[in-house]
Amino acid sequence: MQAARFLPSPVRLLHWSGIADGISLLVLLGIAMPLKYMAGYPLAVTIAGSVHGGIFILYALAIVYAQARLQWHIKWSFFAGLVAFIPFGNFVYDRILKKHQHAFTVKPIPQRWLIYAIVLFTFIDLFTQLPVMSTFATSVGATVMVAGFIVGMYSLTNTFGNVLSGILTDRYGAFIVLSAGLLTTSLALSSYALVTNVAGLMLVRFIHGFFGGLIVPAAFTYLANETRDDQQGSQNALTGFFVGIAAIIGPAYSGIMASRTSVPFVFLTVAGFGLLLFLLTMFGLQKRRTAAVKESRNQGLVLNKGVLQAFAGAFFLMFSQGALAYLLPLHVAELGYSPRLSGTLLSTFGLVAVLLFALPTNRLFDRLSPLASFAIGLGSMGISQILIGQAVQEGLLYACLAFYGVGFAFLFPAINLLLIGATTLETRGKAYGYFYAFFSVGVVAGSSGLGLLTVPLPMQFLVTGIILLSCVGAVFFLNKQQAVKQESQYQR
Repeated sequence: MQAARFLPSPVRLLHWSGIADGISLLVLLGIAMPLKYMAGYPLAVTIAGSVHGGIFILYALAIVYAQARLQWHIKWSFFAGLVAFIPFGNFVYDRILKKHQHAFTVKPIPQRWLIYAIVLFTFIDLFTQLPVMSTFATSVGATVMVAGFIVGMYSLTNTFGNVLSGILTDRYGAFIVLSAGLLTTSLALSSYALVTNVAGLMLVRFIHGFFGGLIVPAAFTYLANETRDDQQGSQNALTGFFVGIAAIIGPAYSGIMASRTSVPFVFLTVAGFGLLLFLLTMFGLQKRRTAAVKESRNQGLVLNKGVLQAFAGAFFLMFSQGALAYLLPLHVAELGYSPRLSGTLLSTFGLVAVLLFALPTNRLFDRLSPLASFAIGLGSMGISQILIGQAVQEGLLYACLAFYGVGFAFLFPAINLLLIGATTLETRGKAYGYFYAFFSVGVVAGSSGLGLLTVPLPMQFLVTGIILLSCVGAVFFLNKQQAVKQESQYQR
């Protein structure tokens, strides 16, 4: 990227934003919190929390920027994010960073890191909605039933955006689709500030979901087409790392900042991130269209075995996620624990998945066959769903969610590898469009479908687990049948 030469030093930017983040955290915990709980001044936490939230966003962007410019081992970025939640952690990290800064060389930003940042933005956009959208809907006059419809509107229209994105990516290339998706999604996020009634919110949700659906298929298609075959597994693991980071940061950020400011303000900050990426994409992403892209106009997607397995994996991955998001808070409440436990349990699964993606364990995804990783992943998620329904102690719940995180870490790269291996450059965009449409449909099926069952919660967890394990069994049975058929044909 030519524009990268004019950007600031990543180490210096990380240093100053980290120090500011560390100081603001100490002010929040050491001054504002005592003023609220000991002196009766809650406004102190409101002000300090808002300032700290804004500084944390800048610090998070500095981490992403440092990773892109220095291209250092991912552990540096991981620990940079981790210390932000530990008092004095930023200062310790800064001292270590200074001792090693001579070993870091500033490099041009690889285009794939811009795509990783776009993936991070897209999933932060998704995960920031989860804790606040239903309450925001009721605050503008929606009933509980209508609020549920408003929440689901995003996933519904996201499906159509995914399909359109795949078609347009194959026809015109990823650059145009990513640019259009980033700009329109950022504008849609900004428009929440204009919402004053239920009808307006429904319209914004419709637009937001549709245009938000344009980004992910184009981004994943670009990464798949630009990665060597022998590195597809680790590349998808790294993409999963950014998805996991978004799953950890997004809900926590929106929940805290919405309570300190407002829901539209939260979405405005995310929109700012999106507009920044739009500008970087316009100036930094290579505007190329391969011959394969030009020839894809008349080629349809072939629904072969690998494609169908990838679609099934995508659907059941998000079916499981939707079921977990629906059932876990109810299960925790039924056991008599604080609602906060649901959030920390979900963070546990995200942290485990992120660690497996970021640590040297990600090399496993280059060595294991996609089908083996598929079975380990979806099977682990199915077993963990059953175990969660039986767990009544807090420690066992954490263990079950950690096991669930292992399953997620194996399944996410596997289904991407299955799709990549079963498609060509000419039709990969369409394949990813339908692939992420199955993601959106899976969430709706998992959360809404189980709500129709009038059985106890442990039984609903059991049904979820059996469905996931049945999918694993069906995939292996069909593969075995095909192998037997091919062998008999060969013998003839």
